[in-house]
Amino acid sequence: MTTPVSLTIPTPAEAARWAPEQIVALAQANAAAARQLDALQLEFQAMKHQIEWFRRQLFGAKSEKRIVDASPHQMNLGELPVPESSPPPPAKDIAAHTRRARTTDYAAGDASALFFDEARVPVETIAVANPEIDGLTADQFEVIGEKVSHRLAQRPGSYVILKYVRPVIKRLDTQAISCPAAPEGVIRGSRADVSFVAGLITDKFCYHQPLYRQHQRLGDNGIKVSRPWLTQLTHGALSLLEPIFTAQLDSIRASRIKAMDETPIKAGRAGPGKMKGGYFWPVYGERDEICFAYHEGRSGKHIAQTLGTDPPPEGAVLLTDGYAAYERYAEKCGLTHAQCWAHSRRKFFDAQALEPERAGQALEMIGKLYAVEKHIREARLVGEARRAHRLAQAKPVLQQFFAWVDAQFESQGLLPSSPLTTAMAYVRERRAALEVYLSDPEVPIDTNHLERALRVVPMGRRNWLFCWTEVGAKYVGIAQSLIATCRLHDIDPYTYLVDVLQRIGQYPAANVAQLTPRLWKQHFAANPLRSDLFEISK
Repeated sequence: MTTPVSLTIPTPAEAARWAPEQIVALAQANAAAARQLDALQLEFQAMKHQIEWFRRQLFGAKSEKRIVDASPHQMNLGELPVPESSPPPPAKDIAAHTRRARTTDYAAGDASALFFDEARVPVETIAVANPEIDGLTADQFEVIGEKVSHRLAQRPGSYVILKYVRPVIKRLDTQAISCPAAPEGVIRGSRADVSFVAGLITDKFCYHQPLYRQHQRLGDNGIKVSRPWLTQLTHGALSLLEPIFTAQLDSIRASRIKAMDETPIKAGRAGPGKMKGGYFWPVYGERDEICFAYHEGRSGKHIAQTLGTDPPPEGAVLLTDGYAAYERYAEKCGLTHAQCWAHSRRKFFDAQALEPERAGQALEMIGKLYAVEKHIREARLVGEARRAHRLAQAKPVLQQFFAWVDAQFESQGLLPSSPLTTAMAYVRERRAALEVYLSDPEVPIDTNHLERALRVVPMGRRNWLFCWTEVGAKYVGIAQSLIATCRLHDIDPYTYLVDVLQRIGQYPAANVAQLTPRLWKQHFAANPLRSDLFEISK
């Protein structure tokens, strides 16, 4: 903290006898005191802002919703008078009931199934027909034995063992012995059914259950498998889905309007007990598709690596926050750069603690812009009707807002480091980008649709914390891209994954785009491929 200057104020009689040198010294001391006072005011404002921020983190709501003080003449709901002699609510008799006894019969099976406890895990038996006996009568062959293979499957909320019974037969006329092969899984040589693989991915990336917790749950349900096996299974499945991710990213790149952001993630070891810092770069296309591209840093070059450097479609727009790297990329590629009003509003919201009156005025005007957007949604205005409504209703408010910002800078009393000053400088420098949405009806006012879709990454970070390798981070991005897009198109991620994991191995590479969630809904959602478990459960 600055040490205050000691200043002696002379009496009028003493000042009259002062020499010119003393007067100059007094003026210099006054100037030094004024500078120290300004520094102390800046320091005080900064500390007050920090205290208010910490107070909000500890005791306040994290939402940025602006709460307007209610009228003092309006009673709150909790203040309504309650009669003192209110009768108690009437009693209600609940009919007694009995539970049905458990009837599940866990029959003992062969001793080869060592990776699960048959006394605790339901086993469904599937008889595999031998094609060698097609057209033969019962007296033309005899069953001389059977071979049994087991595959781990999953129903929503439970684990099931699929027991494939494959008869070994000997033809009496040729004495030839044959046995049908066990059905091939989506991952060659694995004992995991496609339903289990899809459930493993869905639980981890959709419901944020880390693999170690799923491993514990498997053990609690009598399944004896290793944790590395679950990791290998997840990586193997997601590597199959990578071409679909690439096709979806190409679709987003072709969009005229794209929104982009970045969010941090810990991925890869930087040393003993240390993790590297990386970034997901989520990009949202106009067809309601999102991809989470992983890169090792926040450098602007990763924007070009994600979006590409090909000439953009005519009238292309990139909607982002105020990070300067996006503006440089837009200028280089010939894109129109639009910026998010929600990020601008956030800065005024944070300035309320120190400048409640003026920050409140700014928030009120920004609120009017959002009221216009709410009316557009409710009236379902599109195209030229939306553009005309924005120009008629939102443009005057926006002009009033920036005129107010300019007036504040012309007035006195604003500290350079004040949060309100920072907020106003932020929007004034970005006025052109903040006005883009007025003239283009397809451009949203903010990136909130992207923020909602990328929320899965911060939620996941609170559960699995980090990715052990950068390859693992890439696979996290693939899984979240497909699952989040399924959510945007009202597709059940589990059903989708069960289907595409079976299709991807035999599907032509030229048509892999049809397996992206948006196009899969059009082509395959009506009759998706199922696991053998589905046929048993019907």
